Amino acid sequence: MILLVTSRDTKRWVLPKGNLMVGIAPHRAAAREAEEEAGVRGTIARKPLGRFPYRKWRSAKRFEMAKVDVFALKVGKELSSWKEQGQRERRWFTRDDAATMVDEPELTALIRSAKLS
Repeated sequence: MILLVTSRDTKRWVLPKGNLMVGIAPHRAAAREAEEEAGVRGTIARKPLGRFPYRKWRSAKRFEMAKVDVFALKVGKELSSWKEQGQRERRWFTRDDAATMVDEPELTALIRSAKLS
């Protein structure tokens, strides 16, 4: 199963993701973002599953391209309340359904090809 959340602004289905954090390893930053955005905790892989390009909107008329590393998180606990709970919806999907719910073709391919346990 794949956990997706809605984005805050457009309400599209996305993977929990965030920005790199100074002094924090990328996989640990990804785990922190998963807790803040999706309310889950668990064991995070140190090595990314893959990477995909992403349009990060900076304003109503401007965006910049970013590359997102995707880390697998084996969820051990779903929190009943979390930081962005009122701003997002979280939902578990089968691999095939998750791949069809996201908008980015490269992310769709990554979800379909990811080796998950």
